[in-house]
Amino acid sequence: MPTSRQPAEDTPLDLAFAQELISPEVTRTLPVGLTIRPLSSDDYSRGHLTVLSVLTMVKDLWAAAWAAQFHAIGSVPDTYYPLVIVDNTLDRILAAGTLFVERKFRHGTGSRRLVAVVTSQQRNRLGLRVAQALVHISGKAGCYKTVGNCVDANIRE
Repeated sequence: MPTSRQPAEDTPLDLAFAQELISPEVTRTLPVGLTIRPLSSDDYSRGHLTVLSVLTMVKDLWAAAWAAQFHAIGSVPDTYYPLVIVDNTLDRILAAGTLFVERKFRHGTGSRRLVAVVTSQQRNRLGLRVAQALVHISGKAGCYKTVGNCVDANIRE
């Protein structure tokens, strides 16, 4: 049953890219009650910036500025693939990642990925699931390699 903040079941989310690009295998490995999906235009209210603040200092944008950035990213087709893992009960984002596809002259296409997970969930393999989903999307986008940038202090066993 949706909470008051969740959209009605018949109201489609405004997603950053097609849900079909996300690996069904990754989707099946998530615990019950969690969903992996593209970033939505209303994910500001689900704590998207809070998740990103795990990696770096994040300037708290107003909702309108966040929405403008969401639409700016969406205006460059086949380049940005931001996705999130959402706790359906809490209607909160627990993990987020973005694949950035670079067009290159020498080797065709390459990509970079960024993954962030809220501190309370960092031992639950959500970062791994986000990374797996991004690598899957990278392959569908025709990338010849995917690079994950990471700061050693953010690696946890």
